[in-house]
Amino acid sequence: MATSTQASAQTISVVPDQTSAIRLSNHDVNHIVCSGGEIEEVRFSAEKGIAVERSGGDAWVKFLVREVESEYVPTRTYATAPSEFFVRCNGSVYALYAEPSDIPAQTVSLLPGADQRARANADLLGPLVEEERAVSITLALLRDMVPASFSEVAPEARDITLAGLPGTLLRERKRLSIDGAGLSASEYLISGGGAQTLDERAFLDSRLGANIFAVTLDRIALDAGGTARLIVVRRGAGE
Repeated sequence: MATSTQASAQTISVVPDQTSAIRLSNHDVNHIVCSGGEIEEVRFSAEKGIAVERSGGDAWVKFLVREVESEYVPTRTYATAPSEFFVRCNGSVYALYAEPSDIPAQTVSLLPGADQRARANADLLGPLVEEERAVSITLALLRDMVPASFSEVAPEARDITLAGLPGTLLRERKRLSIDGAGLSASEYLISGGGAQTLDERAFLDSRLGANIFAVTLDRIALDAGGTARLIVVRRGAGE
């Protein structure tokens, strides 16, 4: 079971095919967002005093406050019992085990699962030949417009040096795994050394990963103290 300990107003990210334990506000309206699609259905126990509205890719969840008047003094009772929600988004079911708590309204983002990402990537990259796929991935990284179906994973937190580039350091800035496409990619920042002219062939090095398919620099001339961006596309889902 995946757990979440958010207490302040922020976004909680969940994925399908597992139960996600979360906390929701028991007095404010909580927001559920289907990333890149529509919420087709929300199942829950209405007898627990819950109101749900949905429209397009959004749903709003409110735990109803019970008000009882005793000797002309109203008393409010807020929900404390956990409730389960089953939300269908983009054809997948997200199981939420929600604990109503005295916290601000929460936003729950329903992220695509591996199967959804693979289908989206097949639609995006399937019509392209391999070289065009590499170009599409490279441009997405250079433009900082990475599709939501590309999975971002933690980059390596170390500097890399290459034998052919003395004094030059590479630091991985971003790494992507592209489900269903059999490809992965990384963006590196190049720095250090004096002014020099870079050659993309120098980066066809196993220290930047196995099965390198394409390398692209955003600039060839590197000024002293300047930086360049390098995109490496590999065959295979990982290093």
